This record gives sequence, structure tokens and C-alpha cells, in this order.
Amino acid sequence: MKYDFTSIMERKGMDATAVDALGSKGVPGAPKEGFDAIPMWVADMNFPTVPTIVEAVKKRLEHPAFGYFGPRKEYFDAIINWQESRNGVKGLTPECIGYENGVLGGVISAMNVLCSRGDKVLVHAPTYIGFTNSLTNNGYHIVHSNLVKDEKGVWRMDFEDMERKLKEEKIHAAIFCSPHNPCGRVWERWEIEKAMELYKKYDVTVISDEIWSDLITTGHKHIPTQSVSEDAKMRTVALYAPSKTFNLAGLVGSYHIIYNPYLRDRILKESSLSHYNSMNVLSMYALIGAYTPEGQEWLEELRQVLTGNIDFACDYIREHFEGVEVFRPEGTYMLFVDCTKWCQDHGKTIDEVEKAAWDVGVAFQDGRMFHGPCHVRMNLALPLSRVKEAFRRLDEYVFNRK
Repeated sequence: MKYDFTSIMERKGMDATAVDALGSKGVPGAPKEGFDAIPMWVADMNFPTVPTIVEAVKKRLEHPAFGYFGPRKEYFDAIINWQESRNGVKGLTPECIGYENGVLGGVISAMNVLCSRGDKVLVHAPTYIGFTNSLTNNGYHIVHSNLVKDEKGVWRMDFEDMERKLKEEKIHAAIFCSPHNPCGRVWERWEIEKAMELYKKYDVTVISDEIWSDLITTGHKHIPTQSVSEDAKMRTVALYAPSKTFNLAGLVGSYHIIYNPYLRDRILKESSLSHYNSMNVLSMYALIGAYTPEGQEWLEELRQVLTGNIDFACDYIREHFEGVEVFRPEGTYMLFVDCTKWCQDHGKTIDEVEKAAWDVGVAFQDGRMFHGPCHVRMNLALPLSRVKEAFRRLDEYVFNRK
């Protein structure tokens, strides 16, 4: 490969929550003496980003002034070109693109326009904890529609349950996560179409979080929610960012795509009211450096690496951890691992599983905060050698401990 996805990057002391926060309240415990930490919880990557980002930021730093500014034409051009080349989006214009200080900030700006505090919002479960916290903290009530596994173990939307709750609870706003976090589903076109038909029937405006849309495993393709129909295009607020794709969360910089001018004008007004929803000049240059032909090349190599890591992990679980179940994610780099049967068979709790793993440095995440009652969530965006070492430790010290 042209790019480095094998070197082990030292992150301790370099502003990395995934390593530096271990042992703090509410996060995985620090490892016992004799074990190093393998960070598999925070959803960022343990790979260096594409060199064009560093080059773009360095070049801007050569100019010694960092005053007030507006987004450059190159910023909008980069997004438009990226959306066309990655997702087949045609006709996107700068007017439809707006900066957001993080996807969750965009979610709340949109919610504040669509709803009154106390309104109910339909969200699929398992649920990304960021949705839970941001919606609850801002006074909205979540109504969950549980995803269900089909006969092949594939997570699916329960359309009957969705319709019943939309109707009975009089819901007019929904969060749609595509690809889905934490389950890793890349929704097929017919699934999105059917969901959007329900949302149209009950006059529901959709906030579609598509931050993972670039991180699709081999053999799958992201379908933008806004692309499945003209109605979907006009009733959806779509949220994107280069942060997951290129490991830029610390720079902060997301964007929305809103075609409906009525929604767009109101959301832009709402997001401006705090006076904090302003772009950082370096995050603008980071996006410009990311959304390049070299960024595309780097991403394709990354997708191969992640697909290989996911294949290894899922095969290892199936072959070595009897009673542990996992759906092979089609997108994202997260595993959502169900330990229910293993815990029942061995008389253990999920707390004991987590403690045993954390003690030996496998710092995966408690899945209960994502509404997985006996689950863990595991980040696989590490060099394969570290993934293999993590599973060796899980084998020896957790699931097959003598």
C-alpha cells in the first residue's frame, strides 16, 4: 500500500481521549501493570491522516494572521466534488451547504426549528449515545423503534413498529442514522425508500446523520437519504463531516446539506443564535486538503484495511468465542458485540466481561449506553497487528480463560 496503516502510532500525551482518559469515571478502566492499552472505544482512528491535510494546514500556517473570515470558494467546491464522486450527487450548490460545529450541533439546531421542547422524536435502537445525550439534554423525548435481526442475522428496521409509533405518539421529527451506528448497517435503497414513505405519510421531517458515509466496507454502497425521491430531498436535513473519514474530530468541522429553502433559512438562523457556530479557519483548510484526489486514494486503501480488520474480528469471534454473537458491519469501523448467551452459559455479567478485558488493556466500550443490554462496542480502526493482539488477550484472559 502507498499509505501507512501498519505502524503503531504513539498517542499517549498527544491530546487523545482514547488513551489519556482511560481510568476516568464512566470510561474503560486503565490496564493492570504489565499490559499496554489498546484503545478500542472512542470512535476515532489510530492511523495518521492523509498527508494532503497536513500539507494544507501547514501552508495556511505560513501566513501569520488568523482573523475573521468567510468560507472560501474552494471549500464549497471540495464538498460538491466529493459528494458527486463518492455519492453520485448531482446539482448540489453552495447555497445548500452550511457549516455546523459538529454533527450533533447540527442535529440540535435542526431539532430546535422542527420541534418544541418536550416533543417526541423517533430514533432507532440500538442508539448512538450522542443522540441520547444531546436530545435529552435539550428537552426532547426519545421514542425508540427497535431494529430487529432477520433470519440471516441482519439488522432491519421494523416498519410496522415505526408506523405505529409515528401515528400513536404523533411524532413529526425523526433521527435517521445512515450508515447505522452502532449496528453497522448500510441501508439498501428499498429500505430508505420505505422509511421515507412512512415519514411522508405522517409528515415527519428527517435529520439524517451520514457522518459514516465514506467508511463503507467492500461490496456495499452508501445511498444518500435525500437521493431516494424528490420528497425525501425536501424533507431531509443531511449532516456530513470529514472528521470520521480522516481522523479530524479534534479540529471540529461538519456541514449540512439542505435543499428545502424554508428549512434551510430557519436552521441557518437557529444555528447562528448562539454565536458559537463558527468555522475554524484550519478546519476549513483540513477539509479542502481531505477532499482531494489523493484523499480519495487514501480512503480506498483505508476501506480495504478496515474490511480486512472486520473480517478478521468477525471470523475470530465465530471460530473461538462460542456464545458471542456479532453482525458483520457493512459500514463504520465499529463492532457491536452481543455477549448475552456467553454470559448466561458462564454465569457472568457484562460488567465482569468488561472488567476482565480492561484489566488486560482491551479498552472496548460498554454497549448498554447504546441500548445493547449485554453488548460491547469495539473500534477496529487500528493496525491489524493491534487488533490481533486484542483478540489474543480476549481469548486468553476473557472468553476462554482457564
